[in-house]
Amino acid sequence: MLRVVKTENGLVEGLPAADPRITSFKGIPFAAPPVGENRWRAPMPCKDWDGVLKAYKFAPISMQDTPGIGDNIYIREWHVDPDVPMNEDCLYLNIWTNAKSPDEKLPVVVWYFGGGLQWGYPSEMEFDGERVARRGVVVVTVNYRIGVFGFLTHPEITKEAPDAPANFGSLDQQAGLRWVHRNIAAFGGDPENITIAGQSAGGGSVMSQITCEANFPLIKKAIVQSAMIRDPYTGFGVGIPKHLSEEEKHGEEFFDFLGVKSLKEARELDAFYIRDRYAVYAENHERFFVVQDDKFCVGDPMTLFAQNKRAMVPIMAGNTSDEFPNMINVANDEEFEAKAREIFGDKGDEFIRICKEKGNMKPGEYGFVNGIECTAKAISMINKELGNDVDCFYYKFDTDIPGWDNPGNFHSVELWFFFETLAKCWRPFKGYHYDMARIMCNYWSNFIKTGNPNGKDADGTDMPEWLPYTKENPNGVLFGKGGVVSSINGEEDEFIAFLANHIKERIERNAK
Repeated sequence: MLRVVKTENGLVEGLPAADPRITSFKGIPFAAPPVGENRWRAPMPCKDWDGVLKAYKFAPISMQDTPGIGDNIYIREWHVDPDVPMNEDCLYLNIWTNAKSPDEKLPVVVWYFGGGLQWGYPSEMEFDGERVARRGVVVVTVNYRIGVFGFLTHPEITKEAPDAPANFGSLDQQAGLRWVHRNIAAFGGDPENITIAGQSAGGGSVMSQITCEANFPLIKKAIVQSAMIRDPYTGFGVGIPKHLSEEEKHGEEFFDFLGVKSLKEARELDAFYIRDRYAVYAENHERFFVVQDDKFCVGDPMTLFAQNKRAMVPIMAGNTSDEFPNMINVANDEEFEAKAREIFGDKGDEFIRICKEKGNMKPGEYGFVNGIECTAKAISMINKELGNDVDCFYYKFDTDIPGWDNPGNFHSVELWFFFETLAKCWRPFKGYHYDMARIMCNYWSNFIKTGNPNGKDADGTDMPEWLPYTKENPNGVLFGKGGVVSSINGEEDEFIAFLANHIKERIERNAK
């Protein structure tokens, strides 16, 4: 087994995982600490070290609100430890590999965690890479700066570093990817077979990375879970970047809020003080996110996708059934019909008919739908119509999630399944949940290996065929109730088809 590995900066020693055929390396630095003068700068090269770095435990998480305080579903689920180490010095990654030698050239997945670019960390227990690594995949989870430390914009920063004026968290992700490309062969991985993957803001980060031209040669496949967020009714979308010149004003406001007059003064402040002041600031101000700086980010990733300005790679995308629903919030049928015609123009009457036939006419929730599903399918149709020789695979997660809180298929719950880490969860999952998790992890690992999720289950039987999604053949996989994994083949639901096509047309208009 590979227990000691030579990286570009020095030797690292890992530990046997629960399965001793897997070695885990935790807390490997991939960039210099982003502290002092490196605060609000692009990640700098990591310094070499002497001896052997004992990569035995996770590095501190990024600066953020203290996890484990309160009682929301994510605190119950995995943000359970208020004493988890936290530090501004946070640019480290973790690796799980079952390679026995450096020359095995195993496929690689680089994982970006979610959390709205404000919270989250690779050491969340659902992200344990061991089960995926058992399937012959080298798993890498990358930490990155978030919140005000990762995405602050300010005129002084732009003046100081015009080639990298913003999006420091995104640049951390990119630096991690580049480190993997340079070093992963030593861990038995294939630098020419790297998949980037993420969920929620991590999935949005995948979209940002695959539409950054500098990354095109590095990425061979992409997984975007619960992150193609567009409201078919309002056009609102998460991940549509505002321009740097506009957002710099918010940085000036934040410096005023901190009581500093310069970037130098701000860099001298204690990191925890900045963190706590940002939490107060965010109560009445917009948080900091990815901006269009025309360096790393040159536009809305969805628009760039429709312009074919993206890494030309296969994509897996999908959603859970209950997350972020969209609807038309009006009081009665008359108001609904007026609003539908306002939104859809000459197609408004068709939409009204479909809603009536579907019984989707509840006051306050007219046209209730999961917009992520519609958007993922819209992107798949755009890909096909552009004539690209790569596939888009769609999934829906809609099973029965146990627990006293009756959570439904909430945003992020599928992470337990794709990583096959259900045994770490407090929920009373049953045997069929474990069966489904095994199959989901199989699909995920197969896609990482080849760009095609299909293959055999552990008993040698073929898993249900998962075909690419297109308008003509709206295929996909449903991870359904009772643990059944069934293919979705045939005609698309008329209601979903209407809204997916509407989102598609809106994205294509923006791309012109």
